[in-house]
Amino acid sequence: MRFGAVAIVAAVACAMIASVALYIEGAASHWVPVPGPPTGGGTTVTLDVESVQNNYSQLVGDIIVSPGPALLDPVTNGLKEDLSVAVTSATTPVQRKWSKGMLPGVFPVPLTLARDVERWPFDRYYTGPITVELFTGAQLPVRANVTFIDRLPGWKVHVTRANNANASAPYEVELQRSASTMMFAIVILCILVAIAASGVFVAVKTFRGRRRFQSPMTTWYAAMLFAVVPLRNALPGSPAFGSWIDLTIVLWVLVALVVSMLLYIAAWWRHLQPEPNGADTQAEWTTDARESLRS
Repeated sequence: MRFGAVAIVAAVACAMIASVALYIEGAASHWVPVPGPPTGGGTTVTLDVESVQNNYSQLVGDIIVSPGPALLDPVTNGLKEDLSVAVTSATTPVQRKWSKGMLPGVFPVPLTLARDVERWPFDRYYTGPITVELFTGAQLPVRANVTFIDRLPGWKVHVTRANNANASAPYEVELQRSASTMMFAIVILCILVAIAASGVFVAVKTFRGRRRFQSPMTTWYAAMLFAVVPLRNALPGSPAFGSWIDLTIVLWVLVALVVSMLLYIAAWWRHLQPEPNGADTQAEWTTDARESLRS
């Protein structure tokens, strides 16, 4: 018994340490390596992946352009000539222009996502082909090599080329939930299953007469029923209603709790029946006789 308790405590401690380690690893910013030739003139372009918006239909990132020495005036440290940046994806082109003497700033770029939310928490999201081109003065556009930085907590960002054989091919970004997020979701689902299992266990034991009926336990069943929906809504990413977890876990947890509550009420009806009138009369007569004898 003592060994089992120690094993349970050790398992819980290991799970807590693993969850904290996974969270720390997933919350930190990561540089996503993508092979490609450097941009001419020493100019660098960075795309910080910041957030997912509009019900997972849009990925928002910040474009940071750092002009190379060839584009900057050594005296004023401003641009020698006009500089434009064009960011294109499958459906959302974005262009920003800076005039001579200015310094490029940071600007957000929305990217459309294709998604398969039905597979939550193993769902994946994809952008269309992404290209970044630099326009300097009257020169022809130059395809920029982009550095991607993953700043999305709870997500893993993967960047590949649309054609691996071409080092200048457009980029494609893929998102998937991090290990810490999936672990959290699995723990919540296990809690839901444990609630249903404990409710069924108590109801069956009481109905079969192995345990006495306790009236406060009916409120315990009501509390567990009301706890299911908040726990379901606490799942990371709030999966769409009607997804596979609703049909395979949440629905049957509710069914198990309702059936358990009905069994517990049946146990109340079965084990706490009123005694027959004859027995009540006999008990009252015996009590009165004892009191008269004492007097």
